Amino acid sequence: MEEHGTPLVKLAGLTFNLSNVLMITVTALIVILIAVIATRKLEMKPTGMQNFMEWIMDFVKGIINSNMDWKTGGNFHLLGITLLMFIFVANMLGLPMAVIVQDELWWKSPTADPVVTLTLSAMVIALSHYYGVKMKGFKEYGKDYFRPVGFMFPFKIIEEVANTISLGLRLYGNIYAGEVLITLLATMAATGIVGTIGGFIPLMVWQGFSIFVGALQAFIFTMLTMVYISHKVSSDH
Repeated sequence: MEEHGTPLVKLAGLTFNLSNVLMITVTALIVILIAVIATRKLEMKPTGMQNFMEWIMDFVKGIINSNMDWKTGGNFHLLGITLLMFIFVANMLGLPMAVIVQDELWWKSPTADPVVTLTLSAMVIALSHYYGVKMKGFKEYGKDYFRPVGFMFPFKIIEEVANTISLGLRLYGNIYAGEVLITLLATMAATGIVGTIGGFIPLMVWQGFSIFVGALQAFIFTMLTMVYISHKVSSDH
């Protein structure tokens, strides 16, 4: 597969990936647009986009209820909905096409970049600590790192680091691998009649499978987010 450059710009001593900035912005705008359309005209008997949004809300509620009681978990309902929709849309953006300008890749799934996925996972872990301290108090929350015995503290620190890395790299690995294969199949399909026959059908099949993988990874990321948060805020963990 041909490698393409990344559009980078330096500002105030920091290097920004303009492709990531663009795709994260597009993802956020699509999610906001879906939310606005779905809630613009609310009806007692939901139809269309309102029905879809209510299904998403119930689905996320089910994820939360499987990890903690609703009295506590209800505080994270909006977070779960946002994560599920954002990650799913982000996973889908690179499926239909890739846009390359002057040998630089601009349009792709933002979750096909480890910087994006690791940032998301670091945000989730940071939020789990924040809500743990907020809901249990700093003293009680700190004691959890020494339970059931004091020597568990270094292992729990290692666990936090491992959770951050595994959560981010799992999402990145699945989406990046899917886009690489799609690129290979698309290249094969463009090489001629034989390539078209040998590449087009597998490409269509893989596109459909990638939608399933993208949805599954959004679910897994959201589920694990609620698992991590429940471990921090629930007194029985």
